[in-house]
Parts: sequence; structure tokens; C-alpha cells
Amino acid sequence: VQLQASGGGLVQAGDSLRLSCAASTGTISQNVMGWFRQAPGKGREFVATINWGGSTTYYADSVKGRSTISRDNAKNTVYLQMNSLKPEDTAVYYCAARRTTLITTSSSVGAYDYWGQGTLVTVSS
Repeated sequence: VQLQASGGGLVQAGDSLRLSCAASTGTISQNVMGWFRQAPGKGREFVATINWGGSTTYYADSVKGRSTISRDNAKNTVYLQMNSLKPEDTAVYYCAARRTTLITTSSSVGAYDYWGQGTLVTVSS
């Protein structure tokens, strides 16, 4: 599975962005998907995850209430809608998929097997 993240950019604090993650090869319709981010000089951290059917989602406290993860399995795409963006949201955002299908979500970086190339989100104050 090859993942392609897009939708990042330079925005102002308070703005919104929608990130997309499309599978260019293979299908992700039965895979748990996650979004992670890595700020300059920091490790990769969990943002959100969604199960294969879209019925279960889980968010990091830092984005809870401001972000929504969703998926369109017919389009082989996962989304991350981010609202009320803050300067501390500045990071490279990565989408990821777990190899084993039809399993539970996870917030652990090590639980994911396939990673996209990342898309940069910069939030100015």
C-alpha cells in the first residue's frame, strides 16, 4: 500500500484545513488508518485514528474537539479536518495504515506499517 498525503499549507491561527490521504496502490478499505505529526525537533506524535468502517475514532487531547477524522472507502481516502488551528499545530502531518485488516485502532506509531510522505502544515500567529 502506498499512501499520499496532501492538503497542507500556510494558514493563520484560527483557520481550517482538510488533509487528505489517498492510497495510490492497493486498498485501505479494511485497514485502520491514523494521522500523526512531527514538529521540528520533536518526535512523531499521534493525532487521530479511525477504524476500517469509520464507526470508531480516537483523538489526541491536543486536537480533540477541533479535528475530525473520516474516511471514504469508495474513494480509498482518509481525511483529517482541522479547525481553529493554533501555531502549535505546525508540523509535518503523516497518514499511516495498519497492515492487518479488521483490527482495532491504535495511537502507537509502532502499530502502523505503511506511511505516507507527509504534508507540511504551518500555522502563523
